[in-house]
Amino acid sequence: MARQPQELLYLLTRAERLAVRQVQSVLDEFDCSVEAWRVLDLLSDGQGHNMTALADHAFLPAPSLTKLVDQLVDQNLVFRRVDPADRRRILAHLTPRGKQRWQLLVREVRSDWGDLQQLLADEELAGPLARLAEALESRDTGLARVTTHRTESAVGRGR
Repeated sequence: MARQPQELLYLLTRAERLAVRQVQSVLDEFDCSVEAWRVLDLLSDGQGHNMTALADHAFLPAPSLTKLVDQLVDQNLVFRRVDPADRRRILAHLTPRGKQRWQLLVREVRSDWGDLQQLLADEELAGPLARLAEALESRDTGLARVTTHRTESAVGRGR
């Protein structure tokens, strides 16, 4: 029997909040927020990412992301560079210390989730969740612009 949208939303929200609580309990030992962990995670690919991509990945509005990245720069975990392909943009990268911190955090979170690793690797769970996220995003309900919308409206108001 198909679930109603409100049931699905409840289950997804409950799972997300419990998962964040679990991860945050590990990250608290390292004075790191889930949002900072998400930023470090995206930057761990070594490619460098612009602020819009980081905001989307961390689920943060642009001003909050800027403050977070400033803190990560102050901690010598992240550095900023001008994008060589578009000198108007700034790319963030992990410092060597940031890469070490990310590796430590990933190792600790994975070990804490030990008994759940099999469930996380199960395509019967991950596949449908990924397809649901993609389907919702493609419906253009504003989900893809959660973080960038505030930036656009702030610019429009002259802030």
